[in-house]
Amino acid sequence: MTSPNDRIITAVDRLFDDQVRFLERLVGLRSLRNEEAAAQDFIEAALQERGYDVSRFRTDASKIGEHPAFSPATVDYAESWNVVGRKAATGTGGRSLAFNSHVDVVPAGSNHRWTSPPFEPFRDGDWLYGRGAGDMKAGLVASIFALDAIAAAGLSLRGEVQVQSVVEEEITGNGAATAFALGFTADAIVSPEPTDEQLVRANAGVIKFRLETKGRPAHPREPESGQSAIDLMIRLIGHLRGLEQKWIAERQDKPLFRDIANPVALTMGTISGGDWIASIPSDCAAEGRIGFYPGEDPKVRAAEFEAFLDRIQTEDPAFASERLVSLSWVGVMHAGYELPEGTDAEASLRAAHAAIHAGNELPSYVMACYLDAAVFSVHGNIPSLVYGPIAENIHGIDERVSLASLRRVTKTLALFAADWCGVQEA
Repeated sequence: MTSPNDRIITAVDRLFDDQVRFLERLVGLRSLRNEEAAAQDFIEAALQERGYDVSRFRTDASKIGEHPAFSPATVDYAESWNVVGRKAATGTGGRSLAFNSHVDVVPAGSNHRWTSPPFEPFRDGDWLYGRGAGDMKAGLVASIFALDAIAAAGLSLRGEVQVQSVVEEEITGNGAATAFALGFTADAIVSPEPTDEQLVRANAGVIKFRLETKGRPAHPREPESGQSAIDLMIRLIGHLRGLEQKWIAERQDKPLFRDIANPVALTMGTISGGDWIASIPSDCAAEGRIGFYPGEDPKVRAAEFEAFLDRIQTEDPAFASERLVSLSWVGVMHAGYELPEGTDAEASLRAAHAAIHAGNELPSYVMACYLDAAVFSVHGNIPSLVYGPIAENIHGIDERVSLASLRRVTKTLALFAADWCGVQEA
């Protein structure tokens, strides 16, 4: 008689063409910040069709500053929707599982530089292209179809399972924080981010900020009477590179981060300034992020950042005449985490990975960025496994995901869910 695992693997293969078509439809739905409703409608309907008990809820702005999982935000959350589908356990003795994925994507940048429009997915050999294809709609779809395969194999899970489709991961993490605060937790969390079929052993904490500089506008016939806000911002960013180097040097005391060239990654993501081509610019604004190490309080790091800016404005003559710099916190302010060695959840994922990869060990690495898994790990002490498909150019031009890798990951997630939750004949 065919084993349950063989039946599940066969079911993944049988459903895979449908899975890719489903992914293409999802990638075609623009889910930029506060534009995620159509994509969430699609996920909600798909989960309802599959018999999930679906909850749809807004990201909760009222908990910002009140609950430690929430980060500062600067937008209205009236259209910021999260979706969670739950299926109750059948039978007894199983452990619960939540697949946590984010449906929001970052802007596509210069559309004309893409081989094909970023929200018109297309396939080329093994690759499926489109904004969000890798980060992380492929993983969200993999979790849905992994559970589909278990059902198609004639099996049901003995533990409760959730499919979480949240927003705000790319900026604040407040979608996952809202799900956590509402009690959408489980005995293990799996987040199928694009990790190249590796397990994330640790991630960095992150704080996101907005800086503004105030210049003195003037006519170019008398430039000495003015002061350029853009030049001030460039100078300020140069000083911040010094802070970045100081924080990078701390990696020597962090074994998991010691071999990463830049675990801090000061990134200035946007900049704008001036209002006329022939005027000394009056104002300039820039937004960015900087990382730090697991186990550290993000508020302590934010205070260190603030103190550094105060010192620069005192010591650098370009800033010393008056307060020319203002700072606001505009996104993620969250700690990182380290995944403890030896959890049952990790052992189960390792076994599932080996079953699909000819017995090969599951590799692991460190991700020096924010992950929603940190919400559940830091605030719930829940084993949170980040593991997903091979993807390239995420946040870049011509983002793409490997379909062969997606198939393997879907099989791995299905075997993991079956082992972790336990199965019985439906």
